[in-house]
Amino acid sequence: MPEGHTIHRLAQDYAARFQGGAPTATSPQGKFSDAADLITGGALTRTEAHGKHLFLRFREADWVHIHLGLFGKVTFGDAPAPPPTDTVRLRLADSLSYVDLRGPTTCALITEAEKQAIHDRLGPDPLRPDADPAAAYARVRRSRTTIAALLMDQKVIAGVGNVYRAEVLFRHGIDPYRPGRDITPAEWQALWSDLVALMRDGVRANRIDTVRPEHTPEAMGRPPRVDDHGGEVYVYRRTAMPCHLCGDGIRTADLAARNLFWCPTCQQR
Repeated sequence: MPEGHTIHRLAQDYAARFQGGAPTATSPQGKFSDAADLITGGALTRTEAHGKHLFLRFREADWVHIHLGLFGKVTFGDAPAPPPTDTVRLRLADSLSYVDLRGPTTCALITEAEKQAIHDRLGPDPLRPDADPAAAYARVRRSRTTIAALLMDQKVIAGVGNVYRAEVLFRHGIDPYRPGRDITPAEWQALWSDLVALMRDGVRANRIDTVRPEHTPEAMGRPPRVDDHGGEVYVYRRTAMPCHLCGDGIRTADLAARNLFWCPTCQQR
């Protein structure tokens, strides 16, 4: 499932292609046909993201809510658009560009009130200017749940996925099994600030890189990471491989239905 930086990048990309214009909307798959008919020819006036939720506003009150889930894909291209396949849930197209949405968990036309209800159930998003880290910490410090599970709880903090969860805990030497109530205010502020910086970098680069300059392959004289997900990381998907800092083997375990990765030597606090 894409992490929050990907959704914020998509919001920027949709805006760059179509904001201010009035694209044609179609649903070759048919599942969004009625809504596509309603928004087609209407100006795209705003795009935004909150966590893993993408919102596209047409005219002044019609919002398309998109959640990619595990299988959703978005493909941008230049006009002329090729004939769409019957897997495309929503295509937007104008004389210059097109974008196809396939396989999302959610693609729905919603009202302003319905959109607000989605925001209300999500935690603060490190990439949003209205985010309040204190609101997230208020939930963390009352919880016996592990900090690793809390970071993945979208009601606590929105947009953090498995990669950022593993990497930010490593970067701050925090045992992923520590209860949230044992995370100090200073530790939480450091975690939050780091997530803001890392996720902003993710939006710019459109990939996740979490190693500090002194730990890059060039700086350490080590081979670069070879992985479909790309990006240089400390622990994510590096099971049994030596830690870049201490050499101990990276461990993995199942936590909250996701694979957790950590270094047992570097993460003891």
